[in-house]
Amino acid sequence: MKRSWLVFFVALFACTKVKAQQTYTSDWNSIDSRATPNWFEDAKFGIFIHWGLFSVPAYSPTVRDGVGVYDRYAEWYWRKLMEPGNTQSYFTKFHNQTFGKDFKYQDFAPLFKAEAYQPEEWATLFERAGAKYVVLTSKHHEGFTLWPSKFAWNWNAKDIGPHRDLLGDLTKAVKDKNLKMGYYYSLYEWYNPLCKPETINQYVDEHMMPQMKELVNTYKPDIFWTDGEWDYPSASWKSTQFLSWLYNESPVKSTVVVNDRWGKETRSKHGGIYTTEYDLVDAGDASVTKFDHPWEECRGIAGSFGYNRMEQLDDYSTSEELVHILINKVARGGNLLLNVGPTADGRIPVIMQQRLSDMGQWLKVNGDAIYTTRKWEKAPAITTSTTQYYTKKGKDLYLICTKFPTTDLMVNDVQKPIKVTMIGLEATVISTYKKGRLIIKVPNINPVNNPTNYAWVFKLEGVL
Repeated sequence: MKRSWLVFFVALFACTKVKAQQTYTSDWNSIDSRATPNWFEDAKFGIFIHWGLFSVPAYSPTVRDGVGVYDRYAEWYWRKLMEPGNTQSYFTKFHNQTFGKDFKYQDFAPLFKAEAYQPEEWATLFERAGAKYVVLTSKHHEGFTLWPSKFAWNWNAKDIGPHRDLLGDLTKAVKDKNLKMGYYYSLYEWYNPLCKPETINQYVDEHMMPQMKELVNTYKPDIFWTDGEWDYPSASWKSTQFLSWLYNESPVKSTVVVNDRWGKETRSKHGGIYTTEYDLVDAGDASVTKFDHPWEECRGIAGSFGYNRMEQLDDYSTSEELVHILINKVARGGNLLLNVGPTADGRIPVIMQQRLSDMGQWLKVNGDAIYTTRKWEKAPAITTSTTQYYTKKGKDLYLICTKFPTTDLMVNDVQKPIKVTMIGLEATVISTYKKGRLIIKVPNINPVNNPTNYAWVFKLEGVL
């Protein structure tokens, strides 16, 4: 009898072990079967950082250039300077007047010094903002790496410019705050001589693939966020081969989160989390609402991801607008990855610090309605005029008002609540319930007892 029980437990353990060590093959059916780690959907709010050689010129034209011209992304400076387009003349004029017509993009590398860079201060700011994860550009389309990659000799922040492992230093500071740390990585490089159709296979095998594995093995990211996929299908990038290695053999195989930018056919179809960008990718209320999959919106506080010194106050979203964007995305079931663009000397612009601090103040009071929540399936459809949003957690429902209500609030399809409160307000909130409908009498608030700015949250306990 004892032997039978022993055999049973050994067999049970073996089955459990096989299940826990599922092997992912290098095809999309297998790769897509891997669930996104729960921590990502719980986190809700992350910080994106675009920092690189493009932070030296820090330029892209805005409508203030006099003829209404606008080019959103300053981090595309090299490409816009070199290749014909609607705004090339603006980049050329700025570049020649500021640096000289013989000044090459490579000459920005010694000027990218990061002399004011204090990664501990950055991490403190992100923590104070209420963010739960950080994603840094390890390498943008220019190919310059923020870590000492042996596959980017003399084209990385250790060999030239700051002479420092910028990525490694921030990784330590962020993880010391118990935040998750991830890396943006551009699959392609604009002017790498191998990154072209006739040699793309060599580029992937000899440069991109080993460099990605170097990044993962050395720094063990919580997120691997790829971009620059649009010129080639995922088969050319050998994306499923990399992802099967990442999920089966890498040091972060069980915890890492990836996105959907792995080939020109993969966004919102394959990979990990789906990504939108300024609501421009799979944009519109209907498409985003229909996402039945973990997803994330990325956007800047102003128009550009990389720092653009031409942007003015009106180009920046207000703190109220940013809080409302966060609420909107979370109520739809998504996350917000909000970008900051540091200066070349390593400072986060004060206006960006101020916006993040304001968001953190709101989250400090109302974070229970954001973190670890999920969208409520019975919520009214979200439109551009929506001012009342819902999130849920267990049996509790949160009603988030981005405009302070002036009349009673009605919530349908709920059970009788155990308790109704306005988060941060000590006064009792009166409600009545009849036949699945809850009516909430809005309390009087004034500057003295106002619990928060920008949005107000009612917690409905036990209604689900």
